[in-house]
Amino acid sequence: MESLSKPDVGGEPDVDGADAPEDMWLDELTPRQIVAELDKYIIGQDAAKKAVAIALRNRWRRQRVEEELRNEIVPNNLILIGPTGVGKTEIARRLATLAGAPFVKVEASKYTEVGYVGRDVESMIRDLVDVAVNMVRAEREDEVQEVADARTEDRILDLLLPLPVSTPPVEHPAAEGGENRPQVFVVGPDGAEPRDAAEQDPVDARRERTRDKLRALLRDGKLEDREVEMEVSQAASLDGMVVPMGVGMEGMDHNLMEMLQDMLPKRKKQRTVSVTEARRIITQDELDRLVDMDEVVNEALIRAEDMGIVFLDEIDKIAGERGGSGPDVSREGVQQDILPIVEGSTVQTKYGLVRTDHILFVAAGAFHVAKPSDLIPELQGRFPIRVELESLGEAEFVRILQEPKNALVHQYRALVETEGATLEFTGEGIEEIARLAAVLNDQMENIGARRLHTVLTTLLESVLFDLPEEGAGHIVVDPEFVRENLTAIVDDVDLRRYIL
Repeated sequence: MESLSKPDVGGEPDVDGADAPEDMWLDELTPRQIVAELDKYIIGQDAAKKAVAIALRNRWRRQRVEEELRNEIVPNNLILIGPTGVGKTEIARRLATLAGAPFVKVEASKYTEVGYVGRDVESMIRDLVDVAVNMVRAEREDEVQEVADARTEDRILDLLLPLPVSTPPVEHPAAEGGENRPQVFVVGPDGAEPRDAAEQDPVDARRERTRDKLRALLRDGKLEDREVEMEVSQAASLDGMVVPMGVGMEGMDHNLMEMLQDMLPKRKKQRTVSVTEARRIITQDELDRLVDMDEVVNEALIRAEDMGIVFLDEIDKIAGERGGSGPDVSREGVQQDILPIVEGSTVQTKYGLVRTDHILFVAAGAFHVAKPSDLIPELQGRFPIRVELESLGEAEFVRILQEPKNALVHQYRALVETEGATLEFTGEGIEEIARLAAVLNDQMENIGARRLHTVLTTLLESVLFDLPEEGAGHIVVDPEFVRENLTAIVDDVDLRRYIL
């Protein structure tokens, strides 16, 4: 896990009150510190945070166990049980972000057993590998970005100031060091003395001065709208080509199309583009040359196998009483297809074979109708840790609106500031918003913290609509403002059914 990205923990107090070291990496974070990081975005749900923190720390511990026993240690797969909007998905997503691990969220209800129309369960692993490849590639591109930018600048200058057609360039292999570099000797009082090559040809010297001036203008951003003509490679189009498919071959059509495109010759086309567009095209071309994709794929496969996290949402939708008919049969078939993936198997992807033995699976569901015990026993055994998340009430809503880094109050303040105005939420105003959201959840369907989105959007609808015309100003959201804009809707049963 040494290759993980470094989390931003500097300057934030840890649980014991001391500042976390700024050079601390994820593999040095204790479960307590992992929970502290999750607390920055998620309010409450301490039991779930504790469980996922232990699961994440166990992955680091496994890497340091002797190799013979390392392969025998299986991940702590979890089932998060709780109604919608209490933070199940957010916990898994923030955990993956903190770990710098490949993460994919899938819906269990979109899979069907083999033989039915629907997605193959193995596609979740293919999606995970795609995410891992993109993640590692982005990291490699960041490492060589400066080199790519320098090469891009030189190529753009070549487009802005082409070499004269009548004097083709002469390459000198040892121009920098010098044995084959042409020298001109001048006979003077002290004998023959070499003269610099730039002094030999005034045209070349003038061209270099012009190039330096263009370079300065380019770096100042004064040539972005200048148009240049460049040659662009275009892959051969395979539109309209149909690949015959069979059962279990989902995803193979995409691989076959990619292979055929690589085999067909690329066409060259002259295009006139702006410097801005040319920079984008050339930079991507240089990054493709600098990044070794074989190395990227190898690293991505290792990262997906040892650090990948699959969030399997709505697992309760495929649970039901066994032995029924109709849809229940299909549900049990999906469970049986998911079982070998969670248990540990080898999945074929376009990048190679991937073992799922050590991928962490986090399942989640409301389980309003079904129960975890309604899952087939074999699948229950693969999710040994079950955590029940608590429903959110008025007190939690007040904290959710203020404490997280990405709190809705902070988001709306930033949006209003883009128009030159300021938005202020008083403490009493936030409490009134939380109270109304809790009331609506009690009287209607309980959608947890997502109710805050609907309430705030409706509350600030007129403000956000009129803001461009009204210009700069100071808007205060207090209890009177909240009641004036929301009470009528909350009290009208028929109206709130459709608006809130």
